[in-house]
This record gives sequence, C-alpha cells and structure tokens, in this order.
Amino acid sequence: MSVAALAKQLAWKHSPRKSFLKTLQPDAAESVETARFSSEDSWVESKANEESLQMQICDPVRNPGWDHLIALHRDAGSFHTSAWAKVLHKTYNHHPFYLRFSRGHRLAALVPIMEVRSPFTGRRGVCLPFSDTCEPLIFDPEAVELVRDRVVRFARERRWKHLEIRGGKSFQSTSGSATKFYGHTLDLRRHVEELHERFDSPVRRAIRKAERSNISALVVRNRQGMDDFYRLHVQTRRRHGLPPQPASFFLNIYEHIIKPGLGFIVLAQRGSRPIAAAVFFRFGKNAIYKYGASDKRFQEFRANNLVMWQGIQLLARTGIEKLHFGRTDCENDGLRRFKLSWDTQEETIDYFRVDPSGRQCSPPIRRKGGLHKRIFGRLPLVFNRLAGSILYPHLD
Repeated sequence: MSVAALAKQLAWKHSPRKSFLKTLQPDAAESVETARFSSEDSWVESKANEESLQMQICDPVRNPGWDHLIALHRDAGSFHTSAWAKVLHKTYNHHPFYLRFSRGHRLAALVPIMEVRSPFTGRRGVCLPFSDTCEPLIFDPEAVELVRDRVVRFARERRWKHLEIRGGKSFQSTSGSATKFYGHTLDLRRHVEELHERFDSPVRRAIRKAERSNISALVVRNRQGMDDFYRLHVQTRRRHGLPPQPASFFLNIYEHIIKPGLGFIVLAQRGSRPIAAAVFFRFGKNAIYKYGASDKRFQEFRANNLVMWQGIQLLARTGIEKLHFGRTDCENDGLRRFKLSWDTQEETIDYFRVDPSGRQCSPPIRRKGGLHKRIFGRLPLVFNRLAGSILYPHLD
C-alpha cells in the first residue's frame, strides 16, 4: 500500500477512541461460505492415489477439541491452539481451515491454516499469520509426502494464490527459496539459580542494576496490565518506525490467552510508573516470549532484562521446559546477540511458499528501512495506531 493511499484512508476513518483498548464488540454474522466450512468439522473423502489418508477440516474457534489433539504432540505450542485461532479470527476475520489427517484410526498430521482475504494482497493460506513459527505437527513421518500433496490440492481448491508455511523443514520440497530467520530457545529444565549463572555477564549485571534501581517486576493477568503494556507497545513501535497492531488484537489476546491462564504479562515499574513490559504465551511444556515494550526515557535502568528474568523464573518453576524467544531477522545482529546472551540455542526458521501447482515459489522481498519507517517514526501516536488498524488486516 502506498503512502498516498494510506493518507487517503486515514482521512475518512473515524477519529480514534480515547481509551487505548476498545471494548470488545459482538462478532458480525458469518458469511455463508465460511459457515459452510467452519460451523461444523467436516470430513473430505480421500482419493485412490492417497492410499488410506483421510482429511478433516476442523474449526478450533467453535470446537475446542482441537487442543486435545495438538496436546498429543511434544512440539505443539501456543500458536497451534484454539485460543490463538480465536485471536486471529476475531481481530481480522481470517477464516480457519485447520486440517486433521489420519490413516485409519491413527493420527498422521495436524496443519493449522488461516485463509487471509484482501483486495490488496490477495487470497491466500498462511500457517499461521502473525506467528513467529507454526510448523505442521507430524505424527506419522511416512505420511508427510501424502499430507503435503493433499494440502497443496486443498490450496488449489480454495483458489489461493499461494500457501505459506512458517517453520517445518519436513514440509519443504526445496530449501533454496525460503525466507530465513533466527530462532532462539532456552532450556528451562534446570534450577533457576543455575539458569542465572549461565547467562552472559552483561545480562547478570543488567538484572542487578535494575534491582538496585528500585525497579519492581510484577506478573499480572488483568486488563489494566494489558492497558499498560499497550501504551508502551505503541511508543516502542513508533521508535522502530512501525505502526502498532490494533488495540483489538491485544484485547483479544487478553480475553483468550491471558485471562484463561495461557499466558501472562510481566510489568516493570519505577514507583507507580510502568516503564517496561513483556507478554509470554504458554501451552503444554512450551512457552514463547511474544512481545516486549519499554519507555526509552528509562532505558538506563535495564528494566527489560528484569522483566525477562521474572518471566523465565515463573515459567521454570511451573514446569515449562522450553522458552522460545521469537523470530529474529538475520540482519538484526543486535537483537540476535541479546537473545544469545541468555544461554539460548540458535536455529534457523524457514518461511516458504507453495503455489497452487505445488511448486515452491520465491518468498517476498523483505524491504529494510525506507520511507515508511521515516514516516511511521514521526507520526503522532494516535495516527500510528490508526495506520495499524488499517494495514494489519491485509498483512501476513
């Protein structure tokens, strides 16, 4: 979307509300096409050349039984859950097509997909939007090729211009045309004192400095905590030259993830002023550090380090075994070094696209810097928020 087109849309949009997080509104009526696929789970008959593979279309927004299935896989994380499906569907009206594959009575694979429809970016399938990594869950490695072929045929039937998979090297046909990111994971199966000792010395010093500066880090699961986080998030995104996700997105995270106990917020305060915050998701034995934000005016107190450490301690003491630090652009050396300093293990995350013919197609060109960062870095916060509410429904 061009800057001129964005400005035109900004002109006719309603002025923003006074509160940072708007009240959640009732869902609009579902379209006939969506209801036909998502009101009830439906089986799709297999073809002869697919041997005994059966495919079921599931709707985790209405059928929470999906979570019982993914819990059977050790790599299932928060992005695979019905809670995350509800966040994406209720915020952006993306349509869930979560696929369950079986061979006889044995589960073969689970592939969560959202259909994104946009007059600007087209109609496509994504596994999954706004998710750092969400690889298909494979239970039967021998069925991978059959599953992949059936997913491609489903994409062709839905007339998607492409299907994007975020993670999951077993699903790739080639490795040369993927967009690569770094991922970092911390093993939490140690005592918290041992975890602390394994951090790099600058991390330990930063934690001590925050503690000596009378910074308190509290774990919160209430609406006020999400309000405080969002205020910091809006500031942080502008500092990076980006618009924030709409307020409704974080309200839905609160309603479907934080409130039911599938995540929490760590809030750092100096006195009564929130100066840094982080949002963590958890499912099964896995967790992810999803969002972080801070007030730059208080950067010297290293509150971000204290927030991260508080979250790590809580997760380790409540039985979480792995904490993912989210994706990192390969060009972002500073963020990469920060995540490595927490004694994490580094891996690469591949995002790849498949066109309706089944060929792996070239990923999009990721533009760094540019005019849009200068614009969003200077816009008043209220207009940055408005831009985010316009743009993000069309993005992956």
